[in-house]
Amino acid sequence: MRPAVAVLGVAALIAACSQGTDPPAATPPAESSPETTTASAGQGPLRGPAPSVATPIVGDAISQPVPVLATDGRRHLVYEVSLTNTLPHPVTLKSITVLDRDVDLLDLEGDQLAQWTRIIGTPSSTTTIGPAQTALVWLDVALDEDVQTPNRLTHAVALSNPDPQDPLFPADQTVDIAPVEVQPREPVVIRPPLRGAGWVDAGGCCGTSAHRTALNPINGRLWAAERFAIDYVQLDPDGRLITGDPSKPESFAFFGADIHAVRDGRVVSVLDGLPEQVPGRNPTGLPLNQYAGNHVVQDLGDGNYALYAHIKTGTVAVQPGDRLTAGQVIGKVGNTGNSTAPHLHFHVMSSPDPLGSNGLPFVFDDFRLDARLVDDDDATGTLFEGASAQLAPQVASRDEKTAMPLELDVMTYADR
Repeated sequence: MRPAVAVLGVAALIAACSQGTDPPAATPPAESSPETTTASAGQGPLRGPAPSVATPIVGDAISQPVPVLATDGRRHLVYEVSLTNTLPHPVTLKSITVLDRDVDLLDLEGDQLAQWTRIIGTPSSTTTIGPAQTALVWLDVALDEDVQTPNRLTHAVALSNPDPQDPLFPADQTVDIAPVEVQPREPVVIRPPLRGAGWVDAGGCCGTSAHRTALNPINGRLWAAERFAIDYVQLDPDGRLITGDPSKPESFAFFGADIHAVRDGRVVSVLDGLPEQVPGRNPTGLPLNQYAGNHVVQDLGDGNYALYAHIKTGTVAVQPGDRLTAGQVIGKVGNTGNSTAPHLHFHVMSSPDPLGSNGLPFVFDDFRLDARLVDDDDATGTLFEGASAQLAPQVASRDEKTAMPLELDVMTYADR
């Protein structure tokens, strides 16, 4: 639902630097031993030491993924990899394969790879990385129920080099890059932050929404605070978001809906008093601490912090240090800060900083999945013109427990 609201985060405007480390020295295998000798149930064989190679690109994962079960019944490993071209001429990515040892978990190539790849500071999809440029690749490794969650992921990147320098940099090369550990932790289990039927997950996991692609250059590094962020808007019984003048927040029936604490926990910070924005207009000139508008940050425990953003002016009902109980009303849905329409922006993050943190997955303990909107920008865009929602076929209404919503899910959250 990409046209829905302005992304919370600031644009990524800086180029990342690569960091080199000395690779381990290669050790020749014993005469009677093949290069790969160890296997683990449900995983591929362990690879033996490999000789050092010159790599025209270098890279790292932005953060370590945390597995999360979603409403499609699969466990998702959601993270990003940065790739920097060290050569004085462009290189082209042909494919990226995500591996659990020698088992392929995800293959991206051609147009599909381009869809998930951007040069830092640009909005366009690409597979070409210019000299000294850094590309970001957004990854969603979705595992079926019978696939064991890996402990570590590696990435085989196939690329072409128009100006080869044999033997170091051949015309076509595949390099292993950006190994990353999978965190053994579980996502935090919380209640939904709203009540009632018709709540739409706009911009949530796990595609290339504005939330997902918003990497924030803060305090000298990149952060993916909005990796799992949801912008909540609500359909009325006729499937509409808006009735009346689209420039008035009151035309959105859910403007002023109660926002509830998702779990017990202490309030870390609060901002109130910022004015409502005019729906349909992109705010400009905001300082960094006002992007979330009026908001509340809550400590959920175990390194998880919740952000409730864009709260209606004058309705924040808590103060720093307050100990919240799950379900407690903390404010009302508004349109403050970097927002182009009334909504609740909600995400869980690794620190109390709304933007200078990494987004963490979460699961709701209990809710009903009613439907899913069609994945069509034109169809979702007309919702803000008063049209009724178009629903995707063959999405069965069902109860969900300890699952994360996916983008365009339409849900009912029970009163409790």
